[in-house]
Amino acid sequence: MPHPNKSIHIASQPELYDAIVVGSGISGGIAIKELTERGLKTLLLERGPHLPHGSGYITEHKRPWEFTFRGSIPPDEAEADYEVQSRHGSFNATTQHFFIKDSESPYVEEKPYSWIRADIVGGRSVLWGRQSYRLSPMDFEANARDGEGVDWPIRYEDIEPWYEHVERFIGISGSAENLPQLPDSIFQRPMEMNAVEKVFKERMEQAFPDRTSIIGRTAILTEVLNGRPPCHYCGPCQRGCSTASYYSTLGVALPVAMASGNLTLKPNSIVHSVIYDEETGRASGVRVIDRETGNDIEYKAKVVFMCASALGTAQIMLNSKSTRFPNGIANSSGTLGRYLMDHHAYIIISGMMPGFEDRYYYGNRPNGIYVPRFRNLDGGSKHGFLRGYGFQGAAVRPSWQRGQQMRGFGSELKSTLRDPGPWSMFLRGFGETLPRHDNHCSLDPDVTDAWGIPALRMHVEYTENAFAMQDDIVVTASEMLEAAGAQNIRVTRRSIQSPGIANHEMGSARMGRDPKTSVLNANNQTHDVPNLFVTDGSCMTSSACQNPSLTYMALTARAAHFAADELEKGEL
Repeated sequence: MPHPNKSIHIASQPELYDAIVVGSGISGGIAIKELTERGLKTLLLERGPHLPHGSGYITEHKRPWEFTFRGSIPPDEAEADYEVQSRHGSFNATTQHFFIKDSESPYVEEKPYSWIRADIVGGRSVLWGRQSYRLSPMDFEANARDGEGVDWPIRYEDIEPWYEHVERFIGISGSAENLPQLPDSIFQRPMEMNAVEKVFKERMEQAFPDRTSIIGRTAILTEVLNGRPPCHYCGPCQRGCSTASYYSTLGVALPVAMASGNLTLKPNSIVHSVIYDEETGRASGVRVIDRETGNDIEYKAKVVFMCASALGTAQIMLNSKSTRFPNGIANSSGTLGRYLMDHHAYIIISGMMPGFEDRYYYGNRPNGIYVPRFRNLDGGSKHGFLRGYGFQGAAVRPSWQRGQQMRGFGSELKSTLRDPGPWSMFLRGFGETLPRHDNHCSLDPDVTDAWGIPALRMHVEYTENAFAMQDDIVVTASEMLEAAGAQNIRVTRRSIQSPGIANHEMGSARMGRDPKTSVLNANNQTHDVPNLFVTDGSCMTSSACQNPSLTYMALTARAAHFAADELEKGEL
């Protein structure tokens, strides 16, 4: 896609903000909440449009027959604008309006990579799976212990109070288990396992005393919190939650920041680059392309927070070139865009659970069960691989909608569908990936997006360690299901197994102790540019195997308070 042929006129805005936050997703939402509550005049920039909370969820409670193709999108239509986004399981006609158009924002897959992106205020916090787990002391020490990657510049004790701070705000339901590899959070009451999940837990734990099955820990309320009602199990969470029973920037953090009187929201603002001031050695602001007019605008601030996702932030920073930083701002180490990680989560092991025909469940519980990591808890690679994995899963019983895949018609088929189908149980492995220098993104020299911004070129692949872990995932899941009484156990591998599809991209601007081998210090502050902070998945030094969003939020809150303190002292 060629660069648009137009003369560039940059309009510099006279107002100086205390802080600019780039991106409004999981990290950006916490950043604006914390910064505005500290009294900082904050500008939030989001590339997508603003959909009002509630009324913007236009498909939230539509039934399948209200869509032309029952919620499906014809392949030719998906390929035209959403070739990559349509690879993800949450993409369909009910959510299409939340996703970015690949036709407008292409990237180059030097190695297959599925970059899944939202394109609205709130970002992927409207679409996320809401599973919320802390990393453990073991996870922050893993790199130092086994020599993979650089050492984290922080430990669990540094972030523990910030986990608590965030958890009290967003609300997490779950059960306290006192597991060293999975620290407990500040919990609301847990959701209840269904009858078959309870039997799986009992039988599996009896057969394998080193393993446990717990209810998932999820950022969905089971009790009232700050006026937000508990979840009523309506089910289609990925379409938006008008009651704000699940946490999102759009439903929770943005209203709080707006109420402070300190937030300015600029949607449809595509950030081109961070502006570096050679004289002060600081970031002076950001350059933005107005999506609606095509005009170039510069916004000024004392502090800049990058929260555009691990890949979005890398793209902007790599494109932020200056005399001092010809290869991207704050990139003296040459590690910007490198050490990319994404969990591997492509294997589902399932089996039929005979019996329980007299049992069912009420509503659409937006949660499942979780089997925390049990491999290599003492470090090392006893099972042929480093680090470990956990399982997410559930016991399910199909309703009448299974008729879409069944043969038959008329009254006989309808009669068959009056009763629910047989019970089954599935487990999906989520495995840790190791930081590798070769796994990276860079700016493509030829391809640009619809606004002339250089596209990313992706070179990320899984290693033999991940493949060995996947083999073990099949073995352990199968034996757990067999111990629980499952029959006809089968292994299903997703047709698309490239990195990115787990939607947990991390590591492109990692934290570290040494400016020569990392981009960020212990406070998520770039080593090279003291008033530039990165608090999204870019900052991760290792991936652990837990869903990472809660850690992004805790690190963001911690960094926001550090930045506010430094501004008060005149250090930035």
